[in-house]
Amino acid sequence: MTQPIDSIFSSFQEYLNSDQDLREEIRTIMKDIEQSSREILTILQKIHNDGGLQEVSGICKQARNLLVPIQEGYAKLSEKIAHQMYYRYHDHWRFGTQRLTFLVALIIYLETGKLANREEVAVALGIKTERESGFHLDLEDYLSGLLQLSSELSRLAVNSVTYGDYARPLELSRFVTELNAGFRLLNLKNDNLRKRFDALKYDVKKIEEVVYDLTIRGLKPQSAPTPQGDKE
Repeated sequence: MTQPIDSIFSSFQEYLNSDQDLREEIRTIMKDIEQSSREILTILQKIHNDGGLQEVSGICKQARNLLVPIQEGYAKLSEKIAHQMYYRYHDHWRFGTQRLTFLVALIIYLETGKLANREEVAVALGIKTERESGFHLDLEDYLSGLLQLSSELSRLAVNSVTYGDYARPLELSRFVTELNAGFRLLNLKNDNLRKRFDALKYDVKKIEEVVYDLTIRGLKPQSAPTPQGDKE
């Protein structure tokens, strides 16, 4: 017996309602995650103030404390999103996760002077790295976050000179140049990543100009400062 048309479309509506309800729940969770993300960004902006880098340990500790509610938020998402449905709803958390990757990478750089790897970022956010493991840190989201980091560090180079820290730009120049070299090894096919990589080239140039200006003015120190994480 042929199923009535209204019965067929009723089942479609049930599916659409269920999907919309889930999307609304995701948006609610992401709203809380993004609020914590903004608070972390506000705290980390203190490094651009006069004397901010002398307080970097306390600044990073404050920022890390705010990662706890973010981890709880991702745990809720992990419970709601079936393993095979991750990319169906990915757009809801993609940009928020990219921003958080940048923030975690900045924290780790300030603490250690090193680049945060994908595993370190995933652990900080309370998620996995492998697609097969369920809710995870997508590779392109991780790379996008690193590209945002370069812009923040180029800004820090300029502000460091403003406050009389002439050694800092040398350290930042080496780091961002190495980051740029790493991205050059990749064959980027994602349009957004390619565009952001183009911006990285300008970040490198901006910091190089700061170092050059210090050099011609005779203000370039003989050696760069020891990264925060290497101090005893």
